[in-house]
Amino acid sequence: MLLLVIASSALYTGLLIQRCMDMDPSIRSYPDIGERAFGAKGRALVSIVMNTELYMVATGFLILEGDNLYNLLPDVNFEIGGLKIGGRESFVIMVGLIILPTVWLNNMSILSYISASGVVASLLLLCSIFWAGEFDGIGFHHKGVLINWSGIPTAASLYSFCYCAHPVFPTLYTSMRDQRQFSKVLGICFLVCTISYALVAIVGYLMFGSELMSQITLNLPIDKISSRVAIYTTLVNPIAKYALMVIPIVNAIETRLPLNCHKRSYSLFVRTSLVLSTVIVSLAIPLFGYLMSLVGAFLSVTASAILPCLCFLKISGIYQTLGLEQLVMVGIVLMGISIMIVGTYTSVMEIVMHFVT
Repeated sequence: MLLLVIASSALYTGLLIQRCMDMDPSIRSYPDIGERAFGAKGRALVSIVMNTELYMVATGFLILEGDNLYNLLPDVNFEIGGLKIGGRESFVIMVGLIILPTVWLNNMSILSYISASGVVASLLLLCSIFWAGEFDGIGFHHKGVLINWSGIPTAASLYSFCYCAHPVFPTLYTSMRDQRQFSKVLGICFLVCTISYALVAIVGYLMFGSELMSQITLNLPIDKISSRVAIYTTLVNPIAKYALMVIPIVNAIETRLPLNCHKRSYSLFVRTSLVLSTVIVSLAIPLFGYLMSLVGAFLSVTASAILPCLCFLKISGIYQTLGLEQLVMVGIVLMGISIMIVGTYTSVMEIVMHFVT
């Protein structure tokens, strides 16, 4: 129920972003919406939240890659100049190098084809998990605590993280040939994603119970073909979507460069430095579940629930009246604030306790 409420709210706020852009054709990005609603301060706030969220999501992709590759090949490690690099760290660095050329691309239409491969990978992952449970001896008989009340804040934060693409919506909207199809595309995407999330959650619980890890692929037996297929397809998603996440950050940085720095060499330097920094952060904080919970609670819920409602209320001017839609937006904002406060505190404490212990 909590997943469906957050999914419905995120879909609605995504449509609010579209309505904001339709009201003012000069709006081309998410920060433009913040500026149109609240001036320079609004633009600054939206930019900080948006770029920090996208940056942390991209970092999470690298952690995901490192964890799964290390699970698949635990004996791999390297030594360079007397410095020994562990397996997980080695894989994060290698994936960073593989992803780098996709970040150099400028053409969003090319990136859309790369990202589409991630959709195919997600469907293949679902099939592989079902196969592992049905035919590879795992079964669907595990039990655990059905409702862990202390885990609700973390769950709500992760659910929010699952629908954190709102900062990219204006970029995608302006890049579409037929912008009238945006709402339809958004609805289909949210429906498919929500069904996929729910299926993995239910099947994962039935397969592994309370022993289920932050990534279901880490529970799968690596000696089975279906498990290897699941892990390999999991590796495709971050590679396919990383560039799509960081392009808005790149655009924000490049627009602030002096005119004499708008050369291809400077652009490549900015993009390479951005990838390098995410590699460093993912090596320093290799906690996928906790980190994504923090991102979901503090950043995703702000960018995907609170800000779209506040910006639309201000741009449209309907905040001056009281109606059903206004009450819905107020409800979403209050829900977002609750998740942000409780979820952020819980996530920070979990990260601190991990390092302390």
